[in-house]
Amino acid sequence: MAELIRVVDYFTTVVHDRPGEGSWILSRIQEAGVTLAGACGFPLGRGRAQLSLIPMEPGALVAAAEACEFGLSRAKRAFLIQGEIRPGAVAGIYHRLERKAINIVAAQAVSAGEGRFGMMLWVKPAEVDRAARALGIERS
Repeated sequence: MAELIRVVDYFTTVVHDRPGEGSWILSRIQEAGVTLAGACGFPLGRGRAQLSLIPMEPGALVAAAEACEFGLSRAKRAFLIQGEIRPGAVAGIYHRLERKAINIVAAQAVSAGEGRFGMMLWVKPAEVDRAARALGIERS
């Protein structure tokens, strides 16, 4: 079975790089009833960290951020990829982009259990439409 590949909105927030900061943000999101399709965090240096959040409903995340008064970037675009685990599944995705000379800015792939995997993939904003076509997504 082929992968399900979608272009999704994601948002970022910058927090202090210390215990509890990510938990506070994610708890506020949970309390607001927002479901995330994906999230990742990494240090930025100088005592700061970035959380990237892919909400199932972007408007709900924006409303939660406004109500809880935490900063949120404007909507950006990324790819959410889901599929069956098989040898070369992730390599095939990379290869489709490489053939079109599209550089991957960041990617994370993990086993989702029961023979499935999930992946978040980022390219430069100017490359999203080209990458979507290379991955077999027709954008309107």
